Amino acid sequence: MKKQVTLFSRIAVVALIGGGLCLAVPVRAAEETKTDAAKKTDAAKTEKPTPAPLSDKDKAFIQDAAKDGMMEVEMGKMGQKQAKNAEVKKFATRMVTDHSKANTELKALAKKKGVTLDTASPKEHKMDDATFDKDYMDQMVKDHEKDVKEFEEAAKDGSDADVKAWANKTLPTLKKHLEMAKEIQGKLK
Repeated sequence: MKKQVTLFSRIAVVALIGGGLCLAVPVRAAEETKTDAAKKTDAAKTEKPTPAPLSDKDKAFIQDAAKDGMMEVEMGKMGQKQAKNAEVKKFATRMVTDHSKANTELKALAKKKGVTLDTASPKEHKMDDATFDKDYMDQMVKDHEKDVKEFEEAAKDGSDADVKAWANKTLPTLKKHLEMAKEIQGKLK
């Protein structure tokens, strides 16, 4: 209430004699007329909340998922170039697309959670050109079996809600990749 009285005391009233019209003219700038509560609310909106520290398990999951995701993209690029089988090439293209998208989401999550990711390129896998398609698909089955297991654990047992949600959101795609990889692998034997 005191602020309102103060506010009114800062307004000069000018009476125009000819028409009996009164005008209220603010003496101070509009910013100065805000209440202290409004100023505190504005300040709170501009402050960024500090992320809650992640458990070691959640942090390790994010770091491992990022490393594995980058490896899937690199191997997918290799598959796009070296595969002879059209289905293997198509699968490799899907790996690049899907894992690039997941990697982008994971980088944003890691940044939000204050997790530093290893930005070094994954080590290069050497595969013989003569057996590339089979070797690549064998590796994709092995990698996706591991990934599905890790993502299921993170989605179920993770302690951070955002990490669990991302793992749960990504899991169906990884399961589809595993299903596709096994199907293609079976055709190559």
